[in-house]
Amino acid sequence: MIDFTLDADGIATLSWNMPGRGQNVMNQASCDALCEAIARAVAEPAVKAILMTSAKPDFIAGGDLAWLLAAHDAAPLFAQVTRLHRALRALENCGKPVAMALPGSALGGGLEVALCGHYRVAADAAGARFGLPEVGLGLLPGGGGTQRLPRLIGIEKALPLLLEGRRLTAAEALKAGILDAVVPIGTEAATACAWLQLALLAGGTHQPWDLKGYQTPGGAMASPAMQQRMMAANAMVRATTHGNYPAPKNILSCVYEGMLTDLDTGLTTEARYFVHTVLTPQAKCMIRTLFFSMNEAGKPAARPAGLPTQRYSKIGVIGAGMMGAGIAYVAARAGLQVALLDRTQDAADHGKAHARALLDRRRARGQDTPAQLDQARALLGRIAAGTDYALLDGAQLVIEAVFEDRATKAAVIRGAEAVLAPDAVLASNTSTLPIDGLAEASARPDHVIGLHFFSPVDKMKLVEVVVGRRTSGATLARALDLVRALGMTPIVVNDARGFYTSRVFSTYVLEGLAMLAEGVAPALIDNAGLQAGMPVGPLALTDEVSSQLLDRIDRQSARDLGADYQRRPGQEVAATMAALGRIGKKAGLGFYDYPAGAKKRLWPGLGELYPRAARQPNVAQLVERLTVVQAVEAARCMEEGVLTTARDADVGAILGWGFPAFLGGPLSMVDGAGLAAFVARCERLAAAHGPRFAAPALLATMAEQGLSFYPAGPDSAATPA
Repeated sequence: MIDFTLDADGIATLSWNMPGRGQNVMNQASCDALCEAIARAVAEPAVKAILMTSAKPDFIAGGDLAWLLAAHDAAPLFAQVTRLHRALRALENCGKPVAMALPGSALGGGLEVALCGHYRVAADAAGARFGLPEVGLGLLPGGGGTQRLPRLIGIEKALPLLLEGRRLTAAEALKAGILDAVVPIGTEAATACAWLQLALLAGGTHQPWDLKGYQTPGGAMASPAMQQRMMAANAMVRATTHGNYPAPKNILSCVYEGMLTDLDTGLTTEARYFVHTVLTPQAKCMIRTLFFSMNEAGKPAARPAGLPTQRYSKIGVIGAGMMGAGIAYVAARAGLQVALLDRTQDAADHGKAHARALLDRRRARGQDTPAQLDQARALLGRIAAGTDYALLDGAQLVIEAVFEDRATKAAVIRGAEAVLAPDAVLASNTSTLPIDGLAEASARPDHVIGLHFFSPVDKMKLVEVVVGRRTSGATLARALDLVRALGMTPIVVNDARGFYTSRVFSTYVLEGLAMLAEGVAPALIDNAGLQAGMPVGPLALTDEVSSQLLDRIDRQSARDLGADYQRRPGQEVAATMAALGRIGKKAGLGFYDYPAGAKKRLWPGLGELYPRAARQPNVAQLVERLTVVQAVEAARCMEEGVLTTARDADVGAILGWGFPAFLGGPLSMVDGAGLAAFVARCERLAAAHGPRFAAPALLATMAEQGLSFYPAGPDSAATPA
């Protein structure tokens, strides 16, 4: 696990080499091996200097999250962490020079181990990243990162890395003072050995924080300036997390308390906060969904087995509006040739110009090297914009992204099929229209599938893959192969009105509109959305998507379903706003006013249109409604077979519309509450607010049988039997 060799110069090399894994990780077994290797290197008189490196392309990828997810007892976890701290302190205080040769990434626990070296040299590998990204999974660094990094580079420079989980390139880490040198690939070990030889000649080596008279770079924690900085950081964390995420708050506490003491006391403080954070439900939910479920979706786990992988060279995109242009950009960025079509050449050219604008934006931020600028020019060259369907010749898959109108989409499908090869896949980017209905326009409905991208496509990584009744397994496999080639994350759902994401997302905004109709103060509604952990309040979000769009979808659904259509209370509010012409942000008029050059503000006329009730609910009541209504609808999607795995429900919710990550997704939220308790909550809300809160029969059955959506472990997200 850690290979130990000793050369003639007395340099002991400790090389991480975990068997059966593509990457080295920190878990109980590897920590035990590390502690033993350090003890041996420190104790053996023949060892004069220590070099730590890796036999794998990266140094250490971080902590083994399966180990942390399975941890439920504080005492053994605290003992393991403190043992690691003692070993790393022994390493840096052993009186022998210690160098770290990093062939690739050192993230999380990997960087924490590297910080214990007296010298850190990294290979100039393009994909190598250095940082402490634990906060993104609801955790905090537990290997000394909250203590050593501020002591190395200063508190002010360390806080963004700890609180935001930034991953630095080798050049950025060198500039920040985390690395001592960056060298050509393959020379990092020799460079480290050369430094060790010089260090041996110079005598003893110590960490700066262990030397008498050490002062924290940029100012000590006790200084008035740093006290103010910490107050500002605390306010920022509170404003952005609304108290829903323990990890950022605990990181700040680690830094604040630890930097007022010596390092050893600070490490004990960190160990306590680390154990507490690991055992929180928020950390468990985030690890499971944001790591395990996300990885399963990205593989993708839902791909039919035994089918050959489709290697794409060319796709077509019909419709050069915002969505079509975005799809064309990400496809060209992935190295594919793209035929981008629209009704007029000006419209098609405008779509291609979107790609140019995105590249110009990167260039303006100074993000591109000369080589990347060449790549940008090549990217634009891969997009052919025009009006002639003949441009689609040779495309292995075509995505239509035209206006949400059945007749328009049917004409596009027929036009594309006339020039495509018989085995080409036809995909629709529709967010609401059933795929089975669109497939009726096709001569080969088994080759039709939904690929629902999200806006802005270049930033939103989710693709909702919608399988119709006649969609073949081969078509599904090829669609998933494209999503993976684009570097995006798919969820697979079965065809239904609104599919999954649009259907459940709409419950959030419509519940907010229903609250407004009940007389709840508009500011209270949107603040409750933020307090719930949603990125935007429901009224502001309605302005983003447009009340007019909500009204159109409502009217179309009523026409299609007739007597079976059940209208939600909030739809009437959307219809009223659309009739008033206050359709949203794009019109400058909605629930908010959008004055030029000024911040948006709530429309004063809302008070007359929807008079405020004399008695207002508290925030907790509104938060409950806004989250439970989404979880109930997600459970209905499971019950109806729109969804087949809890994994896709939770990944889709977090990536698709920003469901609170600390809850792990809507079905993780149900599990966290307990099925019986959640069903009781639904009954209470249904009695107070209507049948939209009624628990689906699936939940009642699961509660009776003592089942949950995630019964078997971190990678289990199957439909309950």
